[in-house]
Parts: sequence; C-alpha cells; structure tokens
Amino acid sequence: MFFIFGLRTGVHRLGVVHLVCRNCGNTAAQVVTRRTTRFSLFFVPLFPVRTRYGMQCSFCGAAYDLPKGEAVRLAGQ
Repeated sequence: MFFIFGLRTGVHRLGVVHLVCRNCGNTAAQVVTRRTTRFSLFFVPLFPVRTRYGMQCSFCGAAYDLPKGEAVRLAGQ
C-alpha cells in the first residue's frame, strides 16, 4: 500500500493598511496576510498544522510576523 502525503501552505490577504514601515521608515501600504499550513493526504488538505500572521511592506518588500490579535485589529481598520 502506498500513501501520498505532504504539507501545503495557503496565503490569504486580510487587508491593506497605510503605516510607517519598520524596515525602511517610509509611509506605504502594508499588506496583512494569514498563512495556513495544512496536512494533505492524496492531495486533499485535511487539517491545519500551523497558522501564522504577517505584514509586508509594498515599498521595500520587508516582511515580518505579527501576533494574531494585532493582525485582526489591523485588518479591521
């Protein structure tokens, strides 16, 4: 018997906010995202293994992680 399994990561955009970037110091659009890694069996995603939240600057491209509460707060603005 043989099984095909693996991990698949999906990225979902939660929102875009205009803030000062931590890296470059410019006021630019910051994209708030949620990355969910799911375990898949026979190419069917079954359950989430890890969920991470992050923000990426549209000016310099720097990306950094955010806590869930801050990401939800920023996405709701």
